[in-house]
Order: sequence, then structure tokens, then C-alpha cells
Amino acid sequence: MPKHDQPDPGREPEKHEVDASLGYERTDANVTGIVVFLTALAIFAAVTGLLCYGIGEVINAHLNKEDGPNSKWTKTVDIRQLGNMPSNPEMQNKVAQLMQTFPTPRVQIDNGDQDIADLHAREDLLLDNYTWIDQSKGTVRIPIESAMELIAQRGLPVAPPVEVQPLMTDDNRPAITMPLTNGFARTSFEQAEAQEEAVKAQREEQK
Repeated sequence: MPKHDQPDPGREPEKHEVDASLGYERTDANVTGIVVFLTALAIFAAVTGLLCYGIGEVINAHLNKEDGPNSKWTKTVDIRQLGNMPSNPEMQNKVAQLMQTFPTPRVQIDNGDQDIADLHAREDLLLDNYTWIDQSKGTVRIPIESAMELIAQRGLPVAPPVEVQPLMTDDNRPAITMPLTNGFARTSFEQAEAQEEAVKAQREEQK
């Protein structure tokens, strides 16, 4: 039995004559093959699109089932209402308001320097100004400089004596040392901002 990869010894091989005198292919394109290929490609694209859409719907249904209904901590927002996000202040304000509706704590978009600077600014506002603690009782928070002056005039309140327990054998009483600073220091980000503000103020004075 002859094999397919070997020529049949009893059969003469076919001869294909090619006329290269014209310099181009004389046969027509296989229109049927092209139509079949394009039809198969269109069917494949349609099936792939339907499959992707179905997978997306299944994933969204699963996520919605896990998230549950909206509560005070969640809110469904249609960002398509914002359009193409043109560069104008009105749209930027809408985006800012949209971002603020998400409850804290939020993911930081920088290294946290601005958050620390805002915290220190709020602390400075409380430390350097008079604010109400309880207006109904007339309790007021005074600036820290005034509080230090009052403490210097009146002295610190005397705490009741603390009963000291006797030391056991070979025990030593721990020595308590006071820190050299109060533990507060401006960050490099705040120092750089303060330096920029000082330079701007100096330039305005020179003008």
C-alpha cells in the first residue's frame, strides 16, 4: 500500500506549467473562500462580544450581591453625567463634591504631607485663638500663650502625695529625665511651604 508522502511508482507525476512571460498572476481570486472567511470572522466577533457581555453581567451581578443595597456608607454615582471632563472650574468643583461624598478614611493620593499640614493648621487654630468648649456652661478654651502666663502667675496645682512603695532588695528607683523638646516639629513639607510663603511676602514687599 503506497504511503501519502511517497509518490506512486505506477502513476506519472502531474506537471504544472507556469507561464511567467506576463509577469503577473493570471488566475482570479477565490471569491468563495474570501466570503467564507469574512463570514466566519463576523460570526467569531459576534460570539466573542456576546460572551464578554455575558461574563460582565455575571461579574456585576455577583459584585452587587456581595455589596448589598446602598446604605449611608455607600452611594451609587453615575459618572457619565460629568461628560468628557473639560478643564473648567465648574466641572472640577463637581468632581470635588463627588469625591467628598465618599466617607472617610479615604485612600491617600499623596504621601500624606498635606494631611499632616492640615492637622497642624487645625491644631494651631485651637492653640492660638479663643474657642468655646461648652457655651452653655461658659467654658472657653484660651490661647496657649495666655495659659502659660496664667500658670506662671498662679503656679501648677499641687498633686496629692503619692504613697511610695518600699524597694525590694537589689532594686533601684528609675531615674526620670525630662525631654529637651516638647516632641513637636514641623515637617519638611510644612517648612518648604513656609519658606515659599516667606519668599512671596518678601517679593511683595519689594514691589
